[in-house]
Amino acid sequence: MVQNIEESQSIIEKPMKIGGLEIAGRVFKTATAETKATEDGFVTDELLEFYEPIVDAGTPLIMSGNLYTSATGKSSYKMTGVDNKDKIPGLKRLADLVHAGKAKIFGQINHCGRQIVPEAMGLDSAVSASNVTEKLMGTKPRALRHDEIKEITESFASAAEYCQAADFDGLQLHGGHGYLINQFLTPYTNRRTDEYGGNFKNRMRFLLESYHGIRERVGPDFPLIIKLNGDDKLFARNGLGISQMLEIARILQEEGMDGIEITVGHYESGFPMIRGKFDTYFHSFLNEGFGHQVKPFRRYGLELFKYPISKVLNRLRSYQEGFNLKYAVEFKKNLSIPVICVGGFQTKPKIESAIQEGLCDAVSVGRAMISDPYLYKNLIEDKPGPDCDFCNGCIARWGSMPVECYNEDIKRQKDIMLAHQN
Repeated sequence: MVQNIEESQSIIEKPMKIGGLEIAGRVFKTATAETKATEDGFVTDELLEFYEPIVDAGTPLIMSGNLYTSATGKSSYKMTGVDNKDKIPGLKRLADLVHAGKAKIFGQINHCGRQIVPEAMGLDSAVSASNVTEKLMGTKPRALRHDEIKEITESFASAAEYCQAADFDGLQLHGGHGYLINQFLTPYTNRRTDEYGGNFKNRMRFLLESYHGIRERVGPDFPLIIKLNGDDKLFARNGLGISQMLEIARILQEEGMDGIEITVGHYESGFPMIRGKFDTYFHSFLNEGFGHQVKPFRRYGLELFKYPISKVLNRLRSYQEGFNLKYAVEFKKNLSIPVICVGGFQTKPKIESAIQEGLCDAVSVGRAMISDPYLYKNLIEDKPGPDCDFCNGCIARWGSMPVECYNEDIKRQKDIMLAHQN
C-alpha cells in the first residue's frame, strides 16, 4: 500500500535537500517585490497577509521579497529591509507565520547598485562597480571606493546574521538581474582596474568576499543559495554568457554554496526575465508604477514610443512556460548542488516534466503565485485555480503599488477562491 501511494505521488511532492535542510516539495515561491513594508522597511500586517494563503497552500519553500541590506541598496518605495537589527522582530513574525504552516523560508538579501533612481530613494547618487550609465532608468552611478565596498560586504554579513536571528531557514544572495553582485561580475558594468575589476578572478572578488563574510556569521551549516543569470542578455555589450556563469557556479559550489536559482538578464536587457504581454505594460509603469520616478527625458521617450516598443517586446519576449530551462539544464549537468529554475511556470505537466527529465531539481514561481496563491495545493490536488495570463500588470506597478494581480477578471477569480478557502 505504501509503495502504491509513493508511485501515485507527483514528483513535485517529492522531498529534497538544500544543504542539510529538507524541503517537503519542489515548487517554490520565488522572490517578488512586495511594496508592502513601512516606508522605512519594517514588516507590516499587510505583508503578512500577502503570505498567509501561500503558506496555507502548503508551499514548501518561500523566498522572501528582495530585502535591502543597506540604505544605498534600497531600490523602491515600501521595500522590506534587513539593514539593522531593529528589523529582526518583524522578520521573525514572517518566519513564524511560515513555520506555522510547516513551510520553510529563505531571506533574499540584495543591494541594487545602479538600478535605482537615487533621488527617489533620498540618495545623492547611485553606486556601482563602475560609473556606467544604466540605460533604462538613465542613472549614472559613481564607482564604489574600497572602504564602501567593505561596508557593503559587511552589510551582507550583518543582514545574514539578522535573518538567522529571525529564525529564517536559509538565505538567498541575489546575484542576477543586473543588481550589484551582477554588476561586479559583468565586464560591461565593471570597468575597474584595481583588484575588484579586470580579469575574471578580480571580478569574482566582491561576491566571494560577501559570501565568506556571510559564512563567518551564520556558520557552515546554514543553507545559502544564490540567484544567478544563465545569461546576461546584454546584446552588443560585454555581458556574461552561459560558459562564464557556469564557471562562477562551479567556484561557488567548491566554496560551499548550497544551491542555485537560475534566471536571466539585466534591467536594460529588455525584460527577458519576465516574458509575456506588454500591451499595457508601459502605460501602467509610467502612470501607476515606478516610472513616475524615472528621469523626465527617459519618461518622455518611453511615453512617446511605448506602443512600438510594446509590439516589439510582444514578439521578442512572448510567453513561454519554463523559458529559463535551456540555461538550468546546463547548470544541472555541471553541478551537484540543487538547481532551481524560475521562468513562467504554472502547469503541472510542464513542472513535472522539467524535474523528471533532469532539467532542474525544483521550480520557483512568481506571477502565477500572485494570481493563485494556492497554486501548490491546486497542483497537488489537480484543481483549477486562477490562471495567470502573464499580462505583467503586477510587475509594471512594482515599486509604487502593492504586489497584486491587476487583471480584473483573474483578480475576481482569485477573490472568489480566497473567500471559499476562508
